[in-house]
Amino acid sequence: MTINRVTRQRSFVGVLALVLVANVAESQPARGARPALATAVRAFVQIDTPTVALTHVRVIDGTGAPARPDQTIVIRDGQISTIGTGASVQIPAGAQVLDLTGKSVIPGLVMVHEHLYYPTGPGVYAYLAESFTRLYLAGGVTSMRTGGNMNGFGELNIKRSIDRGERAGPWIDATAPYLEGAGLGLMQVHELTDAADARRLVDYWSDMGATSLKAYMHITRDELRAAIDEGHKRGLKTTGHLCSVTYREAAQLGIDNLEHGFFASTDFVADKKPDVCPGQGGGQAALAAVDPNGEAVKSLIRDLVQHHVALTSTLTVFETFTPGRPMPPGVDVLDPLLRQQFEQRFATTAANAKSPYTALFPKARQMEVDFFRAGGLLLAGTDPTGGGGVIPGYSDQRAIELLVESGLSPLEAIKVGTLNGATYLGRATRVGSIATGKQADLVVIDGDPSARIEDIRKVSLVFKEGVGYDPAKLIASVRGKVGLF
Repeated sequence: MTINRVTRQRSFVGVLALVLVANVAESQPARGARPALATAVRAFVQIDTPTVALTHVRVIDGTGAPARPDQTIVIRDGQISTIGTGASVQIPAGAQVLDLTGKSVIPGLVMVHEHLYYPTGPGVYAYLAESFTRLYLAGGVTSMRTGGNMNGFGELNIKRSIDRGERAGPWIDATAPYLEGAGLGLMQVHELTDAADARRLVDYWSDMGATSLKAYMHITRDELRAAIDEGHKRGLKTTGHLCSVTYREAAQLGIDNLEHGFFASTDFVADKKPDVCPGQGGGQAALAAVDPNGEAVKSLIRDLVQHHVALTSTLTVFETFTPGRPMPPGVDVLDPLLRQQFEQRFATTAANAKSPYTALFPKARQMEVDFFRAGGLLLAGTDPTGGGGVIPGYSDQRAIELLVESGLSPLEAIKVGTLNGATYLGRATRVGSIATGKQADLVVIDGDPSARIEDIRKVSLVFKEGVGYDPAKLIASVRGKVGLF
């Protein structure tokens, strides 16, 4: 499946909400003012006491620093109040003490290309916010950015509902509906008419509560420039899954982030026409032919780094297109019909001896690592779209594993999936690493992912703002039903 086929599928997502909300003010609670949790949310809570002490735990702090063994972390009122060796930390009277001998703690994952929809048929996507937000949290994702919105107010309202304590899920940076130019031809998508229209759309969705923007495949340079400028005036960053605009052009226009690593780049298309998306697979055909160690790639990487453009890796979705890769984790939570549908597609992919992804997948992975080594801000996301099999939570863990398989160390990969994401979102003073004074967003792991990255799948407890959620209960609540709600 080419990138154009994938993105065309993704455009058939959900149903736009028809009801305007009266109160569109951002509902993120003030620091230290965690809302009361609804009864339905408490069904998933294992720990909720004012003071908790995690003892004898290995701390992997998200900065890339070596793991620190036998530490004590004291959580008080949703924040990390103390970290140190057992001998140096005095546990407060009345604290709930957890002996985590043999376990590790990493920061809550901060993932930046997530969705609340999933393919449920050919060209059809269902809005699965209820089950997906639970799965994200169960997998250790405590903060996420949605990487594109086809559900309008539904996405903004699920974010507000979580912030109010009415639903279990991560903190969400909610992206506005796609900023797309003319040419896609889908009823669900507003096609921009000019730069002024792009500004109007940014203004409207910013007023409604969106906190990020995403440009799409057929946007023109003038429209993209206008959207970026208007968004920056309002404090919103713009990312892009591009095609008609090259990465280098977008960097010069001031874009903040680019999606899908280099898979969506059209910079290497020899006859690329301005503001025109090349034909089916044109960008990927050019990528397949380019030398990843050549000057053309190195020059593009330098340009992105110099312009401070972040790059989001979404290897999990492309892994499902690549023959010879393992079955992705988590498909057992799907509705049985959806599971069967994906397993059939997976078998077809495995048998495709002529798939372009056999060559593209390792090449694009190398380019992502090279971007990281050149000083670029590499981010991680999953993109649960394509042809299915990219399951929230499970795929976020897999994304970190794939970064290690690509060439990063486990500590580097964990940093990409935690502190780097928080840095991009402007929340690094609050989340993304384990430090005194930060919000207690923590993932307890049965094992040592700093030595064996596959241990990142062994999540036993997820703290969000100091409340410990039981991942097994979250998963059990949706197992076999994902695709229905």
